[in-house]
Amino acid sequence: MGGGDAIHLSKPHILPRVRRGGVTGHRVRVHPGEVMDFEGVPVSVRPRTWLDLAKDLPLNYVIAMGDQLIRRPRPAFESRSEPYAYPSGLRLLIRQHPNLQGVEKARLALDEMRVGADSYPETFLRLAMRDAGLPEPELQLQLDLLDPMSPRADLGYRRFRIAVQYDGAHHLTREQQSRDNRRDEAFLRAGWSYFKVNADDLAEGFAGVISRIKRV
Repeated sequence: MGGGDAIHLSKPHILPRVRRGGVTGHRVRVHPGEVMDFEGVPVSVRPRTWLDLAKDLPLNYVIAMGDQLIRRPRPAFESRSEPYAYPSGLRLLIRQHPNLQGVEKARLALDEMRVGADSYPETFLRLAMRDAGLPEPELQLQLDLLDPMSPRADLGYRRFRIAVQYDGAHHLTREQQSRDNRRDEAFLRAGWSYFKVNADDLAEGFAGVISRIKRV
């Protein structure tokens, strides 16, 4: 993994730390299954990387990174059908490294992680809503529960008929905009309050959209 211009190189804890220009050395204890081969180079698997980064990242980033580990992939768009990790596996990983720096932050993050966020901004939006005193939102909110093809919003409240959608850069393509328009119209026709947010809202900590959600 890299931090700035430095390469981070880990060695077993019984060996001396690497000391050379442009390299940040680490001495680590690893268990079977925590290292994988990537084009001939041994690298830490994603869950172990998440645990190692916990000591350096703010808590909300550890939560967002964890959400990406446990989210359900979309086989039609990705070359996998299983998440990178499950909460139970991450909990076991934490138990196996009780003295690792950042392990307590990882434990706190695991309690706040949720399946259903497709991007970091979606996690940040959920956390901002929580911190503002709003109830825990439902993720991947399906408009019609009886129709598997029914459109979904990123998050919202079925009880209050409120849906919230974060539109990232990939929503700028013509094909995606067409799908988005059909989704938006479906929620509006059904009488839902519908909020679309983007990077500008992210930059202000979602304060504006949260205020509008509270008024509804």
